[in-house]
Amino acid sequence: MSTNPQTPQSELPLPQIVSRSEWQDRRDELLIREKLHTRAGDALAAERRRLPMTPVDPVTLIGADGPTSLQVVFEDRPVLLAYAFMWHDGCSIARQCEGCTFTIADIAQAAPLYLAERDVTFAVLCEGAWEDIAEYREFLGWNMPWYSTRSVQDNPAVAGGGIMRAYLRDGEDVYLTYETTDRGTEAFSPTLHLLDLTAYGRKEEWEDSPAGWPQDRTGAWWRRGGRPVLQWLRTDTPAD
Repeated sequence: MSTNPQTPQSELPLPQIVSRSEWQDRRDELLIREKLHTRAGDALAAERRRLPMTPVDPVTLIGADGPTSLQVVFEDRPVLLAYAFMWHDGCSIARQCEGCTFTIADIAQAAPLYLAERDVTFAVLCEGAWEDIAEYREFLGWNMPWYSTRSVQDNPAVAGGGIMRAYLRDGEDVYLTYETTDRGTEAFSPTLHLLDLTAYGRKEEWEDSPAGWPQDRTGAWWRRGGRPVLQWLRTDTPAD
């Protein structure tokens, strides 16, 4: 398995060392702001629940059972969360999107199960051709449903990549209720939030960290040895 070079521990800068009581005082000060941040997030979620919705024109997707409608993707639930996965045509498995792979890896195991308990279906809508994306899904051992949107990239409600969308179904009518992309998708990544709790954070160049903190290009750690990192759990074959 390929590994990324790490900064030797002896060379890492360290946070200031203080007494337990001073540390607790500083922690308590930050906790006040963290609680405000949580409540601000609650208020934003309340506003999302009050957004209007817009109709989605009928589309035909390609899945494991062939052509299918978006209504079928809901799996008899009223709400669908779908991640639009980027696809690089003509590229090998190793060259596919490390960012989208990272996002789905953080969701894949438990989120679809627990979302279903709230009557929400999770699926991946990918802009690649079905025969290509089915191979990628199988290679990574993912069991959530995937569908190809290759033939409907002219429909902005399902097109593109790197986008999370929420849909609502009312009978045979489907509506788009929410979508987000870029850093908006960080909400679905527990890995990022866990790193934010640590002294060195994500070690990415955009972060406001003390001088000397280790940092590199944003997202560089999603790929290792020429592959999206998750792929090394499935193969030891060097990337092409």
